[in-house]
Amino acid sequence: MFSGRLSEIPRTTSFRVALLFLLLFGVASLALFGYVYWRTAGYLRAEVQANLTRQIHNRAGLELPELLREVQEHAAKDPEQHFPQALFDASGRRLAGTLAEQPPTAALDTPIEFSRRSLSGGERRVRGIVHRMPSGEVLVIGQDIQDLLEFDELLVSAMASGGVLILILGLAGAIIAGRTSQQRLDAVTGAIERIVKGDLSERLPVRGSSDDVDRLAVVVNRMLDEIERLMHEVKGVCDDVAHDLRTPLTRLLAGLERAQRRDCSKQEYAAAIDQAIEDAHGLLLTFRALLRISEIEDSARRTGFVAVDLTQVAADVVELFEPLAEERGLHLSYSGPAQPAWLQGDAHLLFDALSNLVDNALKFTPAEGRVEVRVEADGDAVEVQVRDNGPGIPEHEREAVLRRFYRSERSRHTPGNGLGLSLVAAVARLHDLAMSVGDGAPGCWVSLRGRVVSAAVRG
Repeated sequence: MFSGRLSEIPRTTSFRVALLFLLLFGVASLALFGYVYWRTAGYLRAEVQANLTRQIHNRAGLELPELLREVQEHAAKDPEQHFPQALFDASGRRLAGTLAEQPPTAALDTPIEFSRRSLSGGERRVRGIVHRMPSGEVLVIGQDIQDLLEFDELLVSAMASGGVLILILGLAGAIIAGRTSQQRLDAVTGAIERIVKGDLSERLPVRGSSDDVDRLAVVVNRMLDEIERLMHEVKGVCDDVAHDLRTPLTRLLAGLERAQRRDCSKQEYAAAIDQAIEDAHGLLLTFRALLRISEIEDSARRTGFVAVDLTQVAADVVELFEPLAEERGLHLSYSGPAQPAWLQGDAHLLFDALSNLVDNALKFTPAEGRVEVRVEADGDAVEVQVRDNGPGIPEHEREAVLRRFYRSERSRHTPGNGLGLSLVAAVARLHDLAMSVGDGAPGCWVSLRGRVVSAAVRG
């Protein structure tokens, strides 16, 4: 099984990228080593050539006796024959020096290479110049380059060994990178397969390295969080619809059956029909509210967003509900900044959301109570808050009240369908607003907080 998995490594992107970098690095290293070799070997050979040329030039103008003395003195000073020299007559007989015989040459005064036998009996390579003196003698000046040739071989061998080592390490690194990538991909694939099989609580693994795969996994996990929330919400809606609509439908059906069985008067029939119409109207309002929430949650509505002055929206809502507040003996007030607080969104939806919040506050606040709508702009953030001094919402219910059809025990006898705060939550999600429910001590507050739109967007 492992060998089968190993055969998949060359197909991974990480392995191929590592192999590509290995190839590029190998070519660059080869070019660098070649350049170093060319420059080093060229420099050493140039130094040898310059030294030979300089010595030929120094001895070319000497008379024969003086030249013989110079060659003999040099031979005495160079017993190891690192710089062999010799003087031959026109017939090739050695007159002085350490070279046993005149090396063959096709041209005078040009660099040549030849072999000589060392004192230990081995062959050593010499680079030299053959120069004919005006009197006919032949002067040969050389320099032992055996060490230079061995250095060249050592340099080439080192480059070859280094290249092989780089290749081995590079391949090992590519295999490790490919294997790591494969293991990570297997983990991601396994998580996706479990999600496909229905485990919506599964998430893609995140290593915490903040690399490309981690960033992608974080985004996908956020998407899965939203999908899981929506799936739970859909299931909850189905359960809530079945539970909350069963009672009015049962009441509607029972009233019609009762009117059918009894021998009722015309007025009683009319009353039964009126009650049935009222119940059916309530059901229609519930379905309309559900459709309204579904419409709000369609992100396509964001294409129609414009800059909205939240202070004006809040003031309009307060103005609309002031008569109702006075009728119920409540004090409804508004406070906000003198300057507009701009928010990117849909003015009608924001108006509906604030209207629901104010309506809920007025509905549950006792007589002589207070309801306040407050808008605050702080730097690049804007917040609208609806606060009352009513009975409040228990802490354990502050998330539940945002679900569709949820109604706490204390509100069971208050008219409504449990969709008001769900609509507000849907509007908040559409506008990327942070919705919070807190304790007003007494009462409660609900806030919507978002980013202020820039002047460039307002136009």
